[in-house]
Amino acid sequence: MHTRLFILDTNVLMHDPSAIFRFQEHAVYLPMVVLEELDAAKKGTSEVSRNVRQVSRFLDELMQGQESLTEGVPLPSSEVGKAGGRLFFQTRFLPSLLPNDMLQSSSHADNCLINTALALQKEDANRRVTLVSKDITLRIKAHVLGIHVEDYTTDKVLDDMDLLYSGEYVLPADFWELHGQKMQAWGEQKHTYYVIKDPIVEQWLPNQFIYTAVEGDNFEAIVKKVGNGEATLELLKDYRLEKNNIWGITARNRQQNFALNLLMNPEIDFVSLVGSAGTGKTLLTLAAGLAQTLDQAKYREIIVTRVTVPLGEDIGFLPGTEEEKMTPWMGALVDNLEVLNPVNNDTGDWGRAATADLLNNRIKIRSLNFMRGRTFLNRYIILDEAQNLTSKQMKAFITRAGVGTKIVCLGNVAQIDTPYLTETTSGLTYVVDRFKTWDHSGHITLQRGERSRLADFANVAL
Repeated sequence: MHTRLFILDTNVLMHDPSAIFRFQEHAVYLPMVVLEELDAAKKGTSEVSRNVRQVSRFLDELMQGQESLTEGVPLPSSEVGKAGGRLFFQTRFLPSLLPNDMLQSSSHADNCLINTALALQKEDANRRVTLVSKDITLRIKAHVLGIHVEDYTTDKVLDDMDLLYSGEYVLPADFWELHGQKMQAWGEQKHTYYVIKDPIVEQWLPNQFIYTAVEGDNFEAIVKKVGNGEATLELLKDYRLEKNNIWGITARNRQQNFALNLLMNPEIDFVSLVGSAGTGKTLLTLAAGLAQTLDQAKYREIIVTRVTVPLGEDIGFLPGTEEEKMTPWMGALVDNLEVLNPVNNDTGDWGRAATADLLNNRIKIRSLNFMRGRTFLNRYIILDEAQNLTSKQMKAFITRAGVGTKIVCLGNVAQIDTPYLTETTSGLTYVVDRFKTWDHSGHITLQRGERSRLADFANVAL
C-alpha cells in the first residue's frame, strides 16, 4: 500500500482544527514537535488557542481504545462510501539528515519538521511524502532540500479572485431588441416590475443587479425572483438624485447606487460590500444605518465592530471600558460621522452637543472578542475590515444575529493583515460566496474611488 503521506505543520492545525480529516484515503503524520507546539499554545482565549484545544479533543477521541499506535489510527472518511486514511504519530527517534549549518539554526521546530520529512522520505522511496505548511519560509527551505511541499488549500473558497461574485450583471447590447416586445411589465405600490423568460436568466442570482451599459439607456434593476427559465426584476430607486438622499448622502456612481438599494431594503438581512479604500463603503453603510435607526426607527441602535489587527507595531495596553478600548480602532467611524453630521455654527454649542449626544447614544462600539454567546435583536450591525476574519470567526459573528437584525460586512480583500489568511481563504470571501444564492442577502463590489483625486491616483499608481 503506497498512499501518500502528509506531514502537517502546527500552523495548519491552528488554522483548521479539522485538517487531519481532510486528506481522504491518504496517511497523515504528526511529529512530536507539532504536539509540543500545540501544548504550548493551548492556554488563552484567542481563536488560535480555541482551535488548538479542539485539535487536542479530536486526537483524544481518535486514540480511545487504541492499544498500539505503530500501525496508525483509523481516520473517518469525509465522504460516504470511501475509505478513510490513517493518522500516524512519531513513536520513535528519527536519524538526523540535516546539513550541518541547519543543525545550529535557531529554527528548531521548522528544522525538526524538515528532518522528519527527509527521514520518512528515505525510509520508503515508493511513497510520496509531502510537508504541508502555511509557513512560506519553511516551504522554501524544504523545497530547497528536495522535499515535496504544499500549502494547506482545503479551506480555499475560490481558485482565483476573478471568480468572486461581483453582485452585478451587464445585459447584452441587443437585449431589448430581442426581448423588449415579449416582456411583461406592471406597476405595484410605486414599484415597477418586469418578467423575463429567457435562458440567460439561469445565470442570475437573487438580489443581483442587472443593468445596461449602452449610452443613453439607464436601465438598472434587481432580481427579485429567478427560476425555471424565468426572472422577476424590480426597477431600482435612484439614490443619485438629491431628492432621494440618505442623511444628506447621494450615490456618486452606479455601484454606490446598488449598495444603497441593498442597505435600505428591509427584506435583505445580510449585505456585503467589497472595495478598495475610498469607494464609500463605510460612509454609505453608516448613512443608511442612521436613516433607518433615527428617522425610520427600524432598528434600536447601530453596533459597529472590527477586527483589532494593527497595521504596524502594536501600541500596547489600552485603558478604559470596552468602548474606550475600541475607540482608537474606529477612526473611520469618527471621520464618516463628521461628514454625516457637519459642524453648523447656526445651532450653537448646545445644538452641536445635543446632536453628538444623540449619535453617541444610538451608535455603540463593541469588540469582536466579546461577541460569543450574545444575541442582538433589532440591531443594525456594521463589521468593518471583515477581510481579516477567518471563515470560522465569520460564522461565529453572523450567528449572533437575532430577529430584526441586519448585518453589513465591509472590507477590502486586497488588504489582509491576519497571518496565514489570503484573498481566497478570507472569511469575507467565504460569506460572499456562500450567501450569494440566499433570497435575503445581497453583495456588491465597489470599484470607483470617490475620496479624492489624490487617493484615486494613489490607488492606481501605488
